[in-house]
Amino acid sequence: MKLRILSTGVAVPENTVTNDRLSEMIDTSDEWIATRTGIRSRHVATGENLTELGERASNIALERAGMTPSDIDLVICSTARGDFVFPSFACCISEKLGLTCPAFDVNAACSGFIYALDVADGYISTGKAKNILLVCGEMMSRMVDWTDRSTCVLFGDGAAACVITSGSALKYLRVTADGNTRLLNMPAGSGNSPFAPRVEPGFMHMLGQEVFKFAVSSIVRETEEAFSALSITAEDIDLFLLHQANKRIIDMARSRLSQPEEKFPLNIGSYGNISSVSIPILLDELLTAGKIKKGSRLLLSAFGAGMTTGTCVIVWE
Repeated sequence: MKLRILSTGVAVPENTVTNDRLSEMIDTSDEWIATRTGIRSRHVATGENLTELGERASNIALERAGMTPSDIDLVICSTARGDFVFPSFACCISEKLGLTCPAFDVNAACSGFIYALDVADGYISTGKAKNILLVCGEMMSRMVDWTDRSTCVLFGDGAAACVITSGSALKYLRVTADGNTRLLNMPAGSGNSPFAPRVEPGFMHMLGQEVFKFAVSSIVRETEEAFSALSITAEDIDLFLLHQANKRIIDMARSRLSQPEEKFPLNIGSYGNISSVSIPILLDELLTAGKIKKGSRLLLSAFGAGMTTGTCVIVWE
């Protein structure tokens, strides 16, 4: 493994929707949402599109890396749904930045950031790319039924970018998928073919309790797999950056790993679940706050529709 993250950047919509605001729209309350999820507010796009957010995050990451777009020779984006069915979100970002290098999307739902890291590591390790721009962008507000309080209160919108190059920071990475489409899905719908009935696009569908059980068990299982592979223990990890889907999921996983609360940073309270963007936004915040330094040992773990998982261990360079 020959990868390191040089820099990060984040962009979120200006519009913030609090739990109290949601309680004016649906039968819910700040107490109901916060006690069950840990979420107090989330960013929801009104005028911005996903490409604009991705471009802003990319420019921040490039500036922090001391690079210009011309230094990038591959763009990988993680998204469940860009601004277009095609071209890809990555091609939209490339157009904004004036790039002509290869660009493509990865869709592993909430595990997408770690899946994209895996792809990036493959390109760098084989010498097919030197500097990679990895962008995660999600507009979950487009996917939920805003009359369904069991899903719409959970999600937010945003984008995060990383500049990746060669290094030795990545010590372990494993991704999985069990092919279960039942627990969490969103029908795509179909067009106006004269040969088949039209299928209207649907909203996100989630079996919450089953997803919760999968999340906790997969985080613990995949974390222990990483420990075994590296011959380390939980005590050797400085920070656990878990997918920010639900505070209770994180708390239960932490309890099973018998680790202190301070090793499991949270930002779900002000962002909600932004799918594949959650971990890189958290990473950016910790770097900005000076809580990650050279030599910091990080474990990143996510789960998502499919049901996918992604876990990696990074020693920060």
